Amino acid sequence: MLSNERRNADPLRFVDGSMAPTVPPERIQRAEKRIRVMCNEETIVDTTSALLVWEHAYYPRYYFPTDAISGEHHNTSGIGAIEGHVALDWNAMDAWFEEDEEVFVHARNPYVRVDALQSSRTVRVEIDGEVVAESSNPVVLFETSLPARYYLPADDVRQDLLTPTDLATSCPYKGTAQYWSIGEHENIVWSYAAPLPESQPVQGLMCFYNEKVDLYVDGELVDKPLTPFS
Repeated sequence: MLSNERRNADPLRFVDGSMAPTVPPERIQRAEKRIRVMCNEETIVDTTSALLVWEHAYYPRYYFPTDAISGEHHNTSGIGAIEGHVALDWNAMDAWFEEDEEVFVHARNPYVRVDALQSSRTVRVEIDGEVVAESSNPVVLFETSLPARYYLPADDVRQDLLTPTDLATSCPYKGTAQYWSIGEHENIVWSYAAPLPESQPVQGLMCFYNEKVDLYVDGELVDKPLTPFS
């Protein structure tokens, strides 16, 4: 959700409860995908020669050969040392496509994987000593370098405790999430009503921040991870 959850996703490795950002061995790599960019209802980029550039540890940015961009749409901010290549302002464009699939929020990181797996483990969530959710039918979402997230059927969550909020965050791997608060614990629960294809198993399920609740899996209390959401 950086976008908010994408403070969501790029290689962040948990070691002894701490989090250390990592980047690929080479910070500049050739993108293997065909990349297209739309602006003002026109295709201004259609290339298989894009570069993936890690300007920071969290996710890459696309740089394009200058002759692959139509019109005066490029902006050369960011890393200026990539000769013959420029970057586009993601949010100033109408749409971005990897092959024929639209991509949201930012370029996808080839070093990130998402697996959403059905489980029969029993998951219990407590807040301030009160059980707010319990299920033996979770979907566990494993996302590279983030803690496992336990998504529970809405019927197994205390709906009477939930207050919807206006917060919405987007992730290029999962989609757009909506949030709920419980008492003074703001935006502690989220759900994806229409997740992206690789995250379809969590559709309509509800998830709590491991960092902010007492989470029990098969009766054992899970250590709270240290993340940007702690």
